[in-house]
Amino acid sequence: MFSKLFSSKSVPKEQQVIIERFYQGYKSDIFPNGIASVCEVIKLSNVDGHITLRLKVPFACENELQVFAEKLLAEHQLSLLIDPELDVIQIKKHQIEGIKNIIAISSGKGGVGKSTTTVNLAFALQAQGARVGILDADIYGPSIPKMLGIENSKVSSNDGKLMNPIEINDISTMSIGLLVDKSEATVWRGPMASRAFEQILNETAWQELDYLLVDMPPGTGDIQLTLAQKVPVSAAIIITTPQDIALDDAAKGIAMFKKVDVPVLGVIENMSYHFCSKCGEKSHLFGEGGGERLSKEFDTKLIGQLPLDISICQNADKGKSALLENSAGDIAIQYRRIAAKIAADLFYQFDARSPQTSEILFTQID
Repeated sequence: MFSKLFSSKSVPKEQQVIIERFYQGYKSDIFPNGIASVCEVIKLSNVDGHITLRLKVPFACENELQVFAEKLLAEHQLSLLIDPELDVIQIKKHQIEGIKNIIAISSGKGGVGKSTTTVNLAFALQAQGARVGILDADIYGPSIPKMLGIENSKVSSNDGKLMNPIEINDISTMSIGLLVDKSEATVWRGPMASRAFEQILNETAWQELDYLLVDMPPGTGDIQLTLAQKVPVSAAIIITTPQDIALDDAAKGIAMFKKVDVPVLGVIENMSYHFCSKCGEKSHLFGEGGGERLSKEFDTKLIGQLPLDISICQNADKGKSALLENSAGDIAIQYRRIAAKIAADLFYQFDARSPQTSEILFTQID
């Protein structure tokens, strides 16, 4: 007996039963406990000759929903369109309007591709159906404006109190690089830099973002510790390369977030390998297995391994993204997969409907 939610006068009963049974039993990396455990069925219907299943989804994962439909077709020769209604859960309570979840993107050292990864993850989360913003917290070396091609953009305000974020390809962005000259920012001391960061976070008119990615300054000093403590971060992602020196610094970054009780969702190993387009050989130029060893040592996840690819650097220098330039390419597919893992893990580890949900408490660092 199928449930009322799968009952539809416009869909044959036999097909309704097949869809419900497949839905109730479907599991994957993104839905380890089953899609039925996290998604809510709204309606099954026939829209313009297409059987359509409308679902309420608590985290960004549109590609995985498409995989669900493709497997249903392959196994039961039944074509189904998924119509997702994304309702992202707010993990931690805070007072910053217009933002549901804040994710810190951090690295123990510079030069590991943290900012480039942040930009591409933003577009990847957007491709998964989310509304996304980027806050450039790298006070001393803001690079997000260049990577998004908005270096010459001017910040405006409607009321003289809150600044309007710069919108580029539907990504909301704010950076100290849009407000002051780079050379002026580099001479700021820690307290001044911290105040500036708090200002651009709290005095920007963010508009209903599901995820705000914070591009943290590299390192684990006072400024990084202060920012991690004062920002209502839901979780952090650590960017590293396979090199031992980068891994050592990444370990310090994980320890820093643990010190301020910010959960680390996992590690992304950037420049993990180089794939030769001519011979097909995969070369590990900076070592192999470092990200996996680091994640095991600190009992966290290896979220993904990204290649060393000249197109990623070239696109970043031109203010472009691999997700926009070649959305069907292997790199774009990897970023979307990583983005879905991040959104899913954030939901599973800190489900706001559980009693473990925490409320942000701001404390003063001496």
